[in-house]
Amino acid sequence: MEALTDNALMLKVKDNDLDKLGLLFERYKRPLYGFFYGMNKDADLSEDLVQNVFLRILKYRYLFRGEGDFRTWMYHIARNVNHDHFRKNKLKAKDSLEQWQERLGSDENRSTEYQKDEELQLLSMAMDRLPDDKREILLLSKFQDKKYKEIGEILGCSEGAVKVKVFRALQDLKAVYKELEKHM
Repeated sequence: MEALTDNALMLKVKDNDLDKLGLLFERYKRPLYGFFYGMNKDADLSEDLVQNVFLRILKYRYLFRGEGDFRTWMYHIARNVNHDHFRKNKLKAKDSLEQWQERLGSDENRSTEYQKDEELQLLSMAMDRLPDDKREILLLSKFQDKKYKEIGEILGCSEGAVKVKVFRALQDLKAVYKELEKHM
């Protein structure tokens, strides 16, 4: 049996076949979790935000037309959920340096792990120091493997503007990374 496309599943959800939403949830809970975790570094919050995305998909299913890509529509909702959460609670992402210190602890074995993963840790710290808009565009383009055209649809801008934003975000990431590297 051939698997239904995301758009076909969502159109069934729109027609009140709500069981199909579970299939979409299973397909996208991990990528959405990765997106949210990359934005806020809070596992519990990220899980809650994924749930909120699917609640909104259910609530606003009548708005889905099926003309565009479901994933684009879903990530547009995810961005709104993220922005609404932080606007409503006036929260900022936790200070990443404090989190790293807690994770590393004082165990000697961790120092070996730290040396092996130093570049990844520096990269993560550098990402955490970027403004939200630049971190978001890098998460979408580099970690969620979205095409520039799709990101443009999510962000409401042209593909060319996305290319410029990604380039600038990468330049800023590189500068922050090099600065952190100096202090290590």
